[in-house]
Amino acid sequence: MSEAITPPAGEPPLATARTERFEKRLKQRYAQERRFKALGLGAISFSVVVLILLLGNMLMNGIGGFQRVELAVEIDFVQSGLQPIEAGATAPEAMRALDNQGLRSVVYGAARDSFGSEGAEQLNSEAWREVASMIHANPSLLTREETLWLPASADLSAGYSGEGTAEMQALATDLAERGVLEKNLDIGFLERSDATDPQLAGIWGALKGSVLTMLVTFVLAFPIGIMAALYLEEYAPKNRWTDFLEVSINNLAAVPSIIFGLLGLFFLMTLFPNLRSTPIIAGITLALMTMPVIVISGRNAIKAVPPSIRDGALAVGASPVQVVFHHVLPLAMPGMLTGTIIGMARALGETAPLILIGLRAFVASAPDGFTSAATVLPVQIFLWSDEIDRGFVERTSAAIIVLLIVLLLMNGLAIYLRNKFEKSW
Repeated sequence: MSEAITPPAGEPPLATARTERFEKRLKQRYAQERRFKALGLGAISFSVVVLILLLGNMLMNGIGGFQRVELAVEIDFVQSGLQPIEAGATAPEAMRALDNQGLRSVVYGAARDSFGSEGAEQLNSEAWREVASMIHANPSLLTREETLWLPASADLSAGYSGEGTAEMQALATDLAERGVLEKNLDIGFLERSDATDPQLAGIWGALKGSVLTMLVTFVLAFPIGIMAALYLEEYAPKNRWTDFLEVSINNLAAVPSIIFGLLGLFFLMTLFPNLRSTPIIAGITLALMTMPVIVISGRNAIKAVPPSIRDGALAVGASPVQVVFHHVLPLAMPGMLTGTIIGMARALGETAPLILIGLRAFVASAPDGFTSAATVLPVQIFLWSDEIDRGFVERTSAAIIVLLIVLLLMNGLAIYLRNKFEKSW
């Protein structure tokens, strides 16, 4: 196919502009463009489907993790003979006082009266501690008869879910039909720490350990990373050593995280052997890993500040230091904060370097400070994923949901800061 072009009057005819070969090549280019668009759309669709499957699987398994199987135990506190606890007593003091008064026997006796000996044996052995906490929070319980929902044993919980032995499934069915066995929302999952029984396990200890670790990481990595970026971009001479330093920082950002764990294990554990499994050692290790990311993002943010800002400040008499700290740094800060939060979000999800420095220990209580023994949320998830109990499978998915929510909040904060403070020229 060709297209004739009409010449002006009195002039010879022009040559055709679109030959058959030209039309064929044009169709091929259009076809390639359509295939490219289809491949891009297919890649995005595949990613969305995988993400939906992942989140759907997590939600289906994780919803059960925020619940636990409980028995309704009717306790007559007036007839139990328990005496009121002293005013102002702490929770541990109240628990010891009630234990000395025989609270365990009172709870077990009430369960035996309600379900018989076989059913009472399936009341969780630590259920009395929850009763003690309830009495400490509300001492008026001792003046009346109350029905309390208390955790069942892991065997009865498995029987309620259709697993475990046939006898336990039959007992669970009988108790459920009587209305004294239910699967209820377990708010305590967010308030308790690790335990060997999935019915009593929670994530508060690991979550607090993660928060303390991130605080140490931020306090170390952010100021050092920002100052390094300012020096390299504004003050460092352009020579061979500076080039070597820049290349080294860029390479460090791509080093596998487990290498930083080995670094922390070798140096930090040698210098501070008594601080193993603590948030401060974990924070220093993650700060070493996060710092190159902050330096790179900080330098890019400084480069994005137009030279006219610097020239204008110098023209009105500002010193070089004033130019940097009064003009360049404030304008570059949104980009720096965005890179920092993304680096912190990566550090929050790290597991390998923290396992090497000992944070995989079983810690049954929340850390009291930066030098207390602790674990973090990703390591807690890793430890629970190794358990064969079905209850821990649900708890693992629930902990993953909590971790994803924290990561989404951090990324949302990065987007908010970028949009709020971002300047356009």
